[in-house]
Amino acid sequence: MEIDAPVASSVELTATAAADFLKSNSITIDSPSGEIVPFLSFDQLPISAELRSCLATFSAPTPIQACAWPALLMGNDVVGIAETGSGKTLAFGLPALHHILSSAAPPQSKKSKKSSPPVSVLVVAPTRELAIQTHDTLHTVGAPFNISSVCIYGGVDKEPQKRALRDASGDGKTLRIVVGTPGRILDLMEEGVLDISCVSYLVLDEADRMLDNGFENDIRKIIGATKEAAQRQTLMFSATWPESVRRLASTFQRNPVRITVGSDELTANSRVEQSVEVFDDPRSKDSRLLTQLRNQQHRKNITPGSEEARILVFVLYKKEASRVEDFLHRNGYSVGGIHGDLGQAQRIKALEDFKTGKTGLLVATDVAARGLDIPNVGTVINYSFPLTIEDYIHRIGRTGRGGKSGKSITFFTGEGHEKALAGELARVLNDGGFDSKPLQKFPMTVKKKTHSAYGAFFRDDVPVTAAPKKIKF
Repeated sequence: MEIDAPVASSVELTATAAADFLKSNSITIDSPSGEIVPFLSFDQLPISAELRSCLATFSAPTPIQACAWPALLMGNDVVGIAETGSGKTLAFGLPALHHILSSAAPPQSKKSKKSSPPVSVLVVAPTRELAIQTHDTLHTVGAPFNISSVCIYGGVDKEPQKRALRDASGDGKTLRIVVGTPGRILDLMEEGVLDISCVSYLVLDEADRMLDNGFENDIRKIIGATKEAAQRQTLMFSATWPESVRRLASTFQRNPVRITVGSDELTANSRVEQSVEVFDDPRSKDSRLLTQLRNQQHRKNITPGSEEARILVFVLYKKEASRVEDFLHRNGYSVGGIHGDLGQAQRIKALEDFKTGKTGLLVATDVAARGLDIPNVGTVINYSFPLTIEDYIHRIGRTGRGGKSGKSITFFTGEGHEKALAGELARVLNDGGFDSKPLQKFPMTVKKKTHSAYGAFFRDDVPVTAAPKKIKF
């Protein structure tokens, strides 16, 4: 008589599938409060059907979403380490909306008559572009629930943002979300038009970038103005896990669940094919740029609204951006530009034209290295190499997003700062399985990891227990 093999229970199958998912995606979860089992399908989310409907256009959770959602919906603080383009906005955005819908609105502040309605969810981002992009996503998802989001950032007139904060409760909506850059958040707090004393869900997005840019003191002031840690859920998302981020996490989070997708160190998006071209004469880069555009079969004028692939060209300096943009214009290409000398309105228009396909080419400095989330960017061309290998990783991370594949082409001269970065670039190429032979003519040294306060003598195996103090003479 044949004996049927025992049928595994759904619990066992789920545990096995979860373990396979973690292994196949190189995910590690450090959870002081108990095991975190990832959600492998949207049906597992313990949220309302109405809120789940915003996921209808997606097939399955991304790795960071699958692991962050169970931890966040249980009320844990979370540190998420994941590559760019990994779906981090919805990873923290969906639980943020659930947090709002399942809790009562905070009472109106009596501190100032000028104050806007108190905020429940605050997202802090390092750049205007990233803040706008995050706001757009949260605003779209929250609109069916009459949840209003306001975006605030520097470089533009404050008055429209002040009015947006004051008027956000009109038309039956409730201001519960603010997304902003650190400097403008502090400005409006000090002017009494932004009340974050009731923030119970705080997100620091791209925390490593904010700390690298010297925003640590601003971030500490912002966090100090929100609810106490015991009453606040604090999330930190970062592409890397440097000591500065660890120190901030240990100061303001309560036993956070740390989710690492891939490595703690910054690694390139595995879906991006990388290549490098070495130039003996930098003046030949212009003609090579035109050749590469032809090789990519990029049309000079693409059809607005189409799914045709866009090309993003990165340069190092503002004047270089204007020159390359003019050069491409003269050669008949429909092209826009983003750099620091442009006003915010010009930058927003250039980005919108690129998104909609009115222009198929965008020339940008590193102000666009983070925060651009355009699924149709098929190729990134590094016309000039950035100042750090981290910026290179973030630049090429503008393609290969949303599960799609992408391509990066890097022009490398070895002049100035580039020569010292050849070894690190070769390592990134080798790690991804791509050809680094063109770089072998340069020294293959790799820069020692340093600390912002202790320089090259910093030992990352010894914990830093306190922030360095400034001494005034």
